[in-house]
Amino acid sequence: MKPFLQQLNQVNPPLYAFGWVCLLGAGLCLALTQLTHTQVMGVNAWYKPMKFCLSITLLVWTMGWYGQYLGRSEAMVAYSWGMIGLLGFEIIYIVFQAGRGQLSHFNLSSPLYSALYSLMAVAATGASLWTGYIGLLLYRADLSVLPRAYVWGIYWGIGLFVLFSMQGFAMGGRLTHTIGGPDGSPGLPIVNWSRRYGDLRIAHFLGMHALQVLPLLGFYVLRSSRWLVVVSLCYALLTAAVFWQALRGKPLLPRVNSSDQSPPNRLTSG
Repeated sequence: MKPFLQQLNQVNPPLYAFGWVCLLGAGLCLALTQLTHTQVMGVNAWYKPMKFCLSITLLVWTMGWYGQYLGRSEAMVAYSWGMIGLLGFEIIYIVFQAGRGQLSHFNLSSPLYSALYSLMAVAATGASLWTGYIGLLLYRADLSVLPRAYVWGIYWGIGLFVLFSMQGFAMGGRLTHTIGGPDGSPGLPIVNWSRRYGDLRIAHFLGMHALQVLPLLGFYVLRSSRWLVVVSLCYALLTAAVFWQALRGKPLLPRVNSSDQSPPNRLTSG
């Protein structure tokens, strides 16, 4: 991990630093879950910004690493600062609302909250499409010195990231991430994916983290670009199937007993 961070600091200092800011923010939010009792939908309000901070750290460090293959291009410089602006706005608003005990997503309770929620959607869409543009530049670049399976893992990873980040509109349009029941129902530990109903966040998570999973498989495990494509197709189909299952109101894991009727707690709801 240390060599990765050292090289990332050399090739993309802005995203390296921003990733650390978000990672430290995640640690602070985790501490606040133990120090405060502010809740949103029955769960400690600080779990959500903690998870977003971790996700943003992974995203910007991953793209900072891939961006080195474009050299010190103006496109990558603009992308880096653009991501800091767009994602910085998102996390600041999420943290602000958590501190006030208010929803950040799906909150249309006032004209101001409606406007800020819309701006969050614009920021997330802009970050996703901009990432897709960097993927296109990587596709056009000469990456022949890199292992082919790794390169194709980057292509597929970015492609699935963009595709399933757009799946966020399926949640935003409904103003809910749960199908067949209310948000805040009992969920799996930490991630809070519903144990009772369909949860659109699962496919969203799986698709977006193809950005890390597929290149790592290509570099360390598969080594064959042909096998990488096969695995990527299977990954995409699996994620699409999870999305379809959620749309049908079905949970990821079948309910096996009546314990799911217990009220939500701070680790498994929100």
